[in-house]
Amino acid sequence: MAGTAGTPGTPRVLRAMNDRAALDLLLEHGPLSRTRIGKLTGLSKPTASQLLARLEAAGLVLAGGTTEGRPGPGAQLYEVNPAAAYAAGLDVSADRLLAAVADVTGRTVGRYELPTPGRRPAVPVVQQVTDALDGAVKAAGLVRDDVHRLVIGTPGAFDPGTGRLRYASHLPGWHSPTLLEELAAALPMPVEYENDVNLAAVAEQRLGAARGHGDFVLLWNQEGLGAALVLGGRLHRGWTGGAGEVGFLPVPGAPLVRKVSRTGSGGFQELAGAQAVPRLASELGVGPVPSGPYTESAAALLATAAERSGDDPYRRFLQTYATRLATGLASLTSVLDPELVVLSGTALTAGGEPLRALVQAELEELAASRPRLVLGGVTADPVLRGALESALATTRDEVFDTSR
Repeated sequence: MAGTAGTPGTPRVLRAMNDRAALDLLLEHGPLSRTRIGKLTGLSKPTASQLLARLEAAGLVLAGGTTEGRPGPGAQLYEVNPAAAYAAGLDVSADRLLAAVADVTGRTVGRYELPTPGRRPAVPVVQQVTDALDGAVKAAGLVRDDVHRLVIGTPGAFDPGTGRLRYASHLPGWHSPTLLEELAAALPMPVEYENDVNLAAVAEQRLGAARGHGDFVLLWNQEGLGAALVLGGRLHRGWTGGAGEVGFLPVPGAPLVRKVSRTGSGGFQELAGAQAVPRLASELGVGPVPSGPYTESAAALLATAAERSGDDPYRRFLQTYATRLATGLASLTSVLDPELVVLSGTALTAGGEPLRALVQAELEELAASRPRLVLGGVTADPVLRGALESALATTRDEVFDTSR
């Protein structure tokens, strides 16, 4: 009966479950033979053959080469069709928009960077977004309509009640209450919005240092100091999307900051944010302090200190900065008791293993719980990679659903 065709346990649903299992195996392992797919899924050879024929007819898999190195004729290999769908990600910061398009296998096929200098944007935000997306789409040899879904990562978060961007006063042009409606009207694909640090955590959970971990904190230090909280395998965003805005956290060693929504900063940001690193270096006699943006100066100073961590004043510089980081982390770990803390963002990863080890030791002195600290494993544009992974996850769920 048509009314029961999609109910659990029916042949149609079971076929769809087997189809998805096979597609996931092909994504994980790459090209596989019919026999190998059958063994990995537990399906008989005839059923595996029917499954592959069905997926090939649907345009989801391609028959590629053959196995080599064995006696007799090689077995036909199958792989996910990269052109079955495309998804896009966008990483937004105050000075540039970074866009990329990936095929359904996760391979980046187009990338584009749009500089956005100045406190007052000369080009409206909607046009900035469409220009950046179009640049990546063109680089991929596609058109806008080929993109199945777009995920945009921004500092702060869009308030679910008002639709306005919060916790990101430094992002010019992004605070209009009608912005999300304007973007929806300008773009032909579904668009999702996520905090940039949350997306870095998605990248680490899918591809990096947090794989296999359901409870972890990602501490991010780049243009701003923030955290992503993953509890029970899922991002915890909070009531207004502000969970993890730890830059506003009052901490010992920093003046108490009031009216933080106006200042755009807080105690932990002032104590351990990237902008505090050059000041600390000057105070402790580490130098010369590189000129240029403070994020680049902080990364350069910490990288040099990590290389010379056995020498004063570099050892004192790293130790003092590690204490500052551990001061804020102690509050987080006391409340959340995570299994793992991932240090990410250029102002943390530049310090490498010497900084990580010092923060670990300090945290064990300051907090009752003792999570393991690791350096982020996704070092190339983690926010953008997380946006692509998030967009691809939903895209695959929709495109790979053969029960419809």
